Amino acid sequence: MNIQHFEQLFQSKIDKEIKIESKDWMPEAYRKTNIRQISQHAHSEIVGMLPEGNWISRAPSLKRKAILIAKVQDEAGHGLYLYSAAETLGMSREEMIADLNSGKAKYSSIFNYPSLTWADMGAIGWLVDGAAILNQVMLCRTSYGPYARALVRICKEESFHQRQGFETLLVLSKGTEEQKAMCQDAINRWWWPSLMMFGPKDSESTNNDQSMKWKIKRKTNDELRQQFVDMAAEQVKVLGMALPDDKLKWNPTTKHYNWGEINWDEFWAVVKGNGPCNKQRLAARNKAHNDGAWVREAANAYAVKKAKAQAAKEALEAA
Repeated sequence: MNIQHFEQLFQSKIDKEIKIESKDWMPEAYRKTNIRQISQHAHSEIVGMLPEGNWISRAPSLKRKAILIAKVQDEAGHGLYLYSAAETLGMSREEMIADLNSGKAKYSSIFNYPSLTWADMGAIGWLVDGAAILNQVMLCRTSYGPYARALVRICKEESFHQRQGFETLLVLSKGTEEQKAMCQDAINRWWWPSLMMFGPKDSESTNNDQSMKWKIKRKTNDELRQQFVDMAAEQVKVLGMALPDDKLKWNPTTKHYNWGEINWDEFWAVVKGNGPCNKQRLAARNKAHNDGAWVREAANAYAVKKAKAQAAKEALEAA
């Protein structure tokens, strides 16, 4: 069979909603696209721990501290699930982490913004995790099996994170004037970066058409972004706050909200490494990686020792 026949069989499985597994034949471009997307998702979970970890020691109560610790731990777990899913496609975890630490690999641009106040923990939960959930629920039906299955548990935990973030903002919105102002300020700063999380406009997304054909993605960037705007525009009313967009208005014809234009110059600047915290985030990841070298070395030495002991035991039994 020639390559065209394999490609036809592959696309037929995709069209029939049959999951692609790691040992199945797949086009090299499909493999590379999934490696890029899954590893980028994993990197985002790991780097996403940094702006929140910054507030663990400064949480306003023991309850809030425990909740935040649990959330950061969840994100570490999500990164591990996703690195494992990406490894099934033939790229080692060491390679992926090396690409992250060198700046070669990308992660969600949202995590290159600073968390300045406690209210940011609420805004990140509500807006950032809310945007992530819309994208990830769609990806539970992605065509690559290991990725789809990993996302089922991730989405359940992210949904909890979103509700926790909204509840944090709700408490602040019913507090003192200073707390209300802090709540509104956090929403103002995180709104537009959250919209940028869905990626470039469809007209500028180079991978969009092929990813849709292969059902790696189920909805386009702009479709998901509109869905997010519609959701947040209603939820913010419960908080008694406002989204920082004077063009935000319900359109009875389209049954969707109209909204203003994203600052795409800012988006591309952050993607290219020139955001407020790009260098800080990479420096923190490299420091953590270097500081943990002794743990990796000890674990490897123990694994070698254990393997030798097992081999010696088997040789003795065989004799």
